[in-house]
Amino acid sequence: MVFSSNVFLFLFLPIFLGLYYLCPNRFRNLLILIGSYIFYAWWRVDFLLLFAAVTLWNYWFGLRIHRAESREQAQRWVLWGVVGNLATLGYFKYANFGMENINKVMEAAGFEPFLLTHVILPIGISFYIFQSISYLIDVYRGDTQPTENLINFAAFIALFPQLIAGPVLRYKDLADQFTERTHSVDKFSEGATRFMQGFVKKVFIADSLAPLADYCFALENPSTGDAWLGILAYTAQLYFDFSGYSDMAIGLGLMMGFRFMENFNQPYISQSITEFWRRWHISLSTWLRDYLYVPLGGNRHGTFNTYRNLFLTMLLGGFWHGANWTFLIWGAWHGMWLAIERALGVNAAPRVINPLKWAFTFFLVMLGWVIFRAENLDVAWRMYSAMFSFNGWQLSELNAAAITDLQIATLVIAYATIAFCGLRQFYRNPLTTKAPGTAAMNDSDLVASTGHGSVAVVRPIEHTRYLVRAALLVLFCASILKLSAQSFSPFLYFQF
Repeated sequence: MVFSSNVFLFLFLPIFLGLYYLCPNRFRNLLILIGSYIFYAWWRVDFLLLFAAVTLWNYWFGLRIHRAESREQAQRWVLWGVVGNLATLGYFKYANFGMENINKVMEAAGFEPFLLTHVILPIGISFYIFQSISYLIDVYRGDTQPTENLINFAAFIALFPQLIAGPVLRYKDLADQFTERTHSVDKFSEGATRFMQGFVKKVFIADSLAPLADYCFALENPSTGDAWLGILAYTAQLYFDFSGYSDMAIGLGLMMGFRFMENFNQPYISQSITEFWRRWHISLSTWLRDYLYVPLGGNRHGTFNTYRNLFLTMLLGGFWHGANWTFLIWGAWHGMWLAIERALGVNAAPRVINPLKWAFTFFLVMLGWVIFRAENLDVAWRMYSAMFSFNGWQLSELNAAAITDLQIATLVIAYATIAFCGLRQFYRNPLTTKAPGTAAMNDSDLVASTGHGSVAVVRPIEHTRYLVRAALLVLFCASILKLSAQSFSPFLYFQF
């Protein structure tokens, strides 16, 4: 089940919210758990068993870590708990990739390849495994108390607004909200507005740009114009798709009384790759910093080790996105530029916009998106070759015949929206070097903020609020009509 579907909008969500607000407070977390399990099982019932098993595993290990009689014993418990999570993720996400590459080596050496039944990737596994790992490590560090309430913990892991594609939540940030949270008309209204905003971004813009990107990346011999049009379309599509999902997740959380951390902060106005990762997928970049970069040593053990740690963090972060060489290279690309910027002393929190720095950063980001989007290295090479061969800016006949004026208009609207919202956000609330309540910012090479609410959301001034909401409602209704006319509307990050 996906948010951008009639089943979710007109069946699951109204029934769930109706039961939720009719239910006494003490039973609401149980209802969240049941509703989230139904939401997840809509895809495949059998993988719900794996999901429940991972939940029980981490609940039990969390208690064992907390009750350990010595630090050495706690270390053993957290080690086995994390290993179990990584082994689960490794098998389901990387077994096919690993066996495929081993077989290539075997065949090249003249041996018979191994046979392995194709492993199906459970939806959302990357997100709930990362949340589980952070829980165990936070308990070990003493950053949070483990919960004795299995229902609350299971509801946290299964919380359906963020279950499938994030944001990557942490128990320590939501523990108090699972025991006590506020519900009000204003909070529900804020959530509904945020959900509609995300829905419009996803269905009205991202889904309209998807065919444009698909056409260009599918061409066997793209022209320079085809290649650049394709990557411009995908750059906008990915942002509106993923940030749209995050908006919907945050909005649904508000309707249920939860307040999640922000996941995007106008990333395409960044003037360095370091700043980009402080604005893009913030929940993941904070996770990588706190549970990978800092444990590797952060910037505490010399210049070379700092560069190495930055590179390894992004390399593994890229591999987390998918079992493909393309994702490893994409992660290495960003890791390399983070290390270069660190060596050059690049300011990651500029106070003014430098057009040249912005253009260069946007260019680097788009180059990375090429290999991120490509199905394999051959497709990536084909696109890169076309982008820089300068063999003609005219679109190929096949591409020109498939592209519509509406898609081109949507692309223009998308970038106009990015520019307008980005500039307004920058001058109203420029990214600061330190976020409120954030400690140890010497290791903030990837991101600048950790807690929910630390990235401000730009809201319209009071006298325009109702006009903006009225316009949003009209766009939301139009998006529903568009959704009903198209057959399928998957989110790009579901594959991760």
